[in-house]
Amino acid sequence: MGQGAPLITRRAALVAGAAMLAGCEPARPEIPGGFSGAAVERGHLLRTRADWPAPSVTKRVEVVIAGAGVAGLAATRALRQRGVEDIALLDLEDAAGGNSRAGMIGGIACPLGAHYLPVPSDAAPEVQHLLEEMGLRQRVNGRWRYDERAQCHAPQERLFFEGEWQEGLLPLAGVGATTLAQYARFAQEVERVRAGGAFRIPLAARERLRPWDGETFAAWLDARGFRDPQLRWYLDYCCRDDYGAGAGTVAAWAGLHYFAARHGFQLLGVDEAGEREAVLTWPDGNAFLTRAMARSLGERFRGGRLVLRIAEQRHGVEVDAWDVATQQVERWQAARCVVALPAFVAARVVENAPQPLRALAGSVRHAPWIVANLHLSALPWERAGMPLAWDNVVQGHDTSLGYVVATHQALDPAPGPTVLTWYAAPGEPARGQVLQQPWTHWRDRAVRELSVPHPELPQLLVRVEVARYGHAMPIPVPGALTQLPKPPDSGRLRHAHSDWAGYSIFEEAFTLGHRAGLS
Repeated sequence: MGQGAPLITRRAALVAGAAMLAGCEPARPEIPGGFSGAAVERGHLLRTRADWPAPSVTKRVEVVIAGAGVAGLAATRALRQRGVEDIALLDLEDAAGGNSRAGMIGGIACPLGAHYLPVPSDAAPEVQHLLEEMGLRQRVNGRWRYDERAQCHAPQERLFFEGEWQEGLLPLAGVGATTLAQYARFAQEVERVRAGGAFRIPLAARERLRPWDGETFAAWLDARGFRDPQLRWYLDYCCRDDYGAGAGTVAAWAGLHYFAARHGFQLLGVDEAGEREAVLTWPDGNAFLTRAMARSLGERFRGGRLVLRIAEQRHGVEVDAWDVATQQVERWQAARCVVALPAFVAARVVENAPQPLRALAGSVRHAPWIVANLHLSALPWERAGMPLAWDNVVQGHDTSLGYVVATHQALDPAPGPTVLTWYAAPGEPARGQVLQQPWTHWRDRAVRELSVPHPELPQLLVRVEVARYGHAMPIPVPGALTQLPKPPDSGRLRHAHSDWAGYSIFEEAFTLGHRAGLS
């Protein structure tokens, strides 16, 4: 028995299954909930409305930053480190953080997007310095040590495979010698490309990745005989988890980057010393980091502002923004501006958008994303195999990515209510569905999928809240990295967004923002 939850006996499971087959399952009340997170309607005003009024007020600051995601927050922090305090950070949403914001359901904090940060290597000194500033990383007896409270507690990962839970996300239970041989050979291939030093986070020399940018990851695997179904399922899952698209869509460099720039490829996700890759996570996911960066901003942060126009002029920059609360247009005049907006938005609002920005906006493809937070009255019941982990994946679904447990990091051993954060990457063709389907569509899908390993889930559910992202992350398709333009940082505008990296992770966005704030 685990964490005080009842153990399902074989007899009890048979009785429950017979009752369901007989149609005598007791009626359940409708599970309440709704949409949460990003205000989709606000963003769509840029393309649905053209009759904006003239500015009703003009304000002056030294620097305007458009976009308060990770890049915008990093740029703000870098400016303040330089002594620049006269800043206006404008964002469409009421809270800063972008895809790293969080929610609260049933009194339990939970992520609305990004939910972890791998311990950064020395290739990401800017991120390391942030963690030191926050007290999450410190030198002890000559060695770097990370706050144990932020490191993912064990068990870290498990997979529902062949009817039971197993440790790790790579299918292992009952697989044959042929599958294991493919695993071993792929691990060797990853180490070979890893040794070359081209794969690192953040990206340093994109031209060194050119040999892997001309074909899809699936084609690259086919050409080398990596066709084992279990290996291919796992690699496809990894691509969807990082990029919102499968191995048949993303470039080969991106599929390899998942491993070669991080911890390699091990059967149980552990290194040669037997230690699992260190991951930093919090109940509210990466919102822990973005909230810390935003905490001292005060009135510098101006939420509920839809940026309409960014115009570079001879003696400064003008930024017009729609104030959602007052229903008026504000004009901000500044010496310079950091544009930390997605490329397709930036190209629309920057007057006389430079060619590199227009090229990026016309080429980048974004993946939609769904995050559903399921409030449960108690933890799911434990069954045979691995106990409940932080990251839990159910094999057999092409677009869903499993769930993380918001209370996994809690130090209180007493069982109680929890929140399961379920992720899905429905794919580019489903973008319209993401925006048009009612929240109950995603609730029912999450419940249906998670009820396979957890038949008791409907009885434990209290509430479900769904966050949706029409353009969650750029997809690194073949050729995109080679053709990726450099940010047109000249004059009074600086550009900072993960679109300029070609893929979306915290380290890339933070580094781009930090450097924009220093330039």
